[in-house]
Amino acid sequence: MKKRLVLLGSIFFIAAIVGTFLTPTVTVAGSIKLSYANFPPAPTFPCVQMERWKTEVEKRTAGTVAIDTYPGGTLLGAKNMMDGVIAGQADIGCLAMAYQPGRFIVTNSTGLPMGLPNAKVASMVLWDIYQKYQPASFDKVKVLTMFTTAPTNIMSKVPVRTLDDLKGLDLRSPGGAVQILKAWGANPVGMPMPATVEALQKGVVKGLFSSTETMKDFKFAESCKYVTLTNTLIVPFAVVMNMDKWNSLPKEVQMVMEGLSVQQAMWTGAYMDNHVSEANDWSKKVQNVEFIELSPTEKAKWDAKLSFVTENWIKKANEKGFPGEAIVADIKTFSKMYTGQ
Repeated sequence: MKKRLVLLGSIFFIAAIVGTFLTPTVTVAGSIKLSYANFPPAPTFPCVQMERWKTEVEKRTAGTVAIDTYPGGTLLGAKNMMDGVIAGQADIGCLAMAYQPGRFIVTNSTGLPMGLPNAKVASMVLWDIYQKYQPASFDKVKVLTMFTTAPTNIMSKVPVRTLDDLKGLDLRSPGGAVQILKAWGANPVGMPMPATVEALQKGVVKGLFSSTETMKDFKFAESCKYVTLTNTLIVPFAVVMNMDKWNSLPKEVQMVMEGLSVQQAMWTGAYMDNHVSEANDWSKKVQNVEFIELSPTEKAKWDAKLSFVTENWIKKANEKGFPGEAIVADIKTFSKMYTGQ
């Protein structure tokens, strides 16, 4: 009888242990609340991807995680995004690394004029560069995903078919593109994107240098009837989380977010490319915009004038202890791989 009681007790003990592993952990819906800061206006693609990521995380965690999003710089601005997340002012933040070129040397390499063909390829190249080199600039945060803009092109009131057409042309330019437009002979003008609409109307500038979804989003096609396809630059972005907040998350939530890293990069790149394609079609059909493709000979002339940009970056990267030549070679190799070459 005594042996029987011991045996039954052992069985119940084992059953209790097994039950512990088999019984799912019950977590109250919305018990984990996170804040996600972004700096552009809500309709723009960095915020569209933010809302998509929020929805996916909430869905894949069965509502355990609830994310409040703050577009338009309402929680953190573009230039203090990284430090704000590190300090815990926001749990998650989306930053454009080009705003701090000296801080994100390795990942900003993808913004060199190397002809990355579209946002999807560029986003995957960026992610691979980050994964391979694991730059120390991200040591204080958890990187959730990375992605890029579509390549920049020239949108103008007058046709630009050769470098001669570009000489002295006033073009709105993002900061990182100033040296490129100068090398081509244009006159770069710095101003916020929203101000460019009025500047075009008043003739302050004759065009701009940006990705072409802006032709529809900002209605630039109403003023700029020509687009010269140069596919010159992309702008890299990163989505980062406060490290203490990351470490406080349950493992199953961390696994959901890590599982989204590459998927989100691919989704955002594809979304951006589709958006550009739609904007280009709209510009052609509704606004009668002419899209100009440079001949191979002419394109070679344009590219030759930009070789110094990558050469200078390699030199500065090497001086700071980074393998500049290897990083540039990897960008080219990864790009060929993702384009099936």
